[in-house]
Amino acid sequence: MIKIENLVKVYDNGLKAVNNISLEVKKGEIFGIIGMSGAGKSSLIRCINRLESPTEGNIFIDGKDIVTMNKKELKEARKNMTMIFQSFNLFYQKSVYDNIAYPLKINKWKKKDIDKRVKTLLEYVNLSDKIHEYPANLSGGQKQRVAIARALAVQPKILLCDEATSALDPQSTKSILELLLRIRDEFNLTIVLITHQMEVVKSVCDRAAVIEDGKIIEQNTVLELFTSPKTATTKKFIETLPQFEDYVDYPEQDYPGSILRLGFTKDTTTSPVISELIRQKNIDINIISGNIDKIKEGKVGHLIVEVFEKDKVDEVKSFLEERKILVEEVN
Repeated sequence: MIKIENLVKVYDNGLKAVNNISLEVKKGEIFGIIGMSGAGKSSLIRCINRLESPTEGNIFIDGKDIVTMNKKELKEARKNMTMIFQSFNLFYQKSVYDNIAYPLKINKWKKKDIDKRVKTLLEYVNLSDKIHEYPANLSGGQKQRVAIARALAVQPKILLCDEATSALDPQSTKSILELLLRIRDEFNLTIVLITHQMEVVKSVCDRAAVIEDGKIIEQNTVLELFTSPKTATTKKFIETLPQFEDYVDYPEQDYPGSILRLGFTKDTTTSPVISELIRQKNIDINIISGNIDKIKEGKVGHLIVEVFEKDKVDEVKSFLEERKILVEEVN
């Protein structure tokens, strides 16, 4: 659906916001791009629909390179791509009805078809009672629902979300993410979601890429990112989740043994492997911390343990890996 090849974006001030990025987004998936402020994620997503013109590289949408398109071709291609923003970008002088109707009027829909489409979308996002309200009278979550309804109005194939939940409270964030999942499932939309919140990625994304200094430093399924992160940046994002302390330091004076970080997938979270390990190998294991977290694909678990007999660490690792437990030696 979306294929990005060697994309570079350099601004007039010399800032290289996107630095040779290549990635693919499959049809019908929710793909997350997570990074700190200034990492280049917003520049990347704005290149996808040519709000920003790339300096180098190619962006293929359904096999067609939008980088080389002329204005007429780009206008046609953009009909299949819509975008929602952190700041909602609603017309505050227009009613909810007129905000949603706006792209339909631009595309010269008939008045009766516009009316039907707007009312259908308002019912879909559960805002039928706000049809004549103005954005100033809506909550943040309601404003974003209006923005989503407007984005869906022209029946796009791709929805781009630039920090779409960052300005919302936790309950509104949850409801918007549930709505995005529903939209993807019912309309088979492809969604690219920019965020700095790991909570968002774990809740709705199928795959995700971590961006830093304009580069993709890691990308994988969300399950693999959680159970086997490869970079320090990804680990820091995982640390931000509530009650998640798997990547803190374990000083030798407090933990003289070998520290192992164990990752459990949805198939192994209920396995009593630690008690089995202690019984079969007759060794002492100190459980330091643990966590079971729910992601879109199911439950994943993490456990930090200390193995006192360092000469048996390799044996312990082999035992666990045979049982499909992911093992990382921390020290």
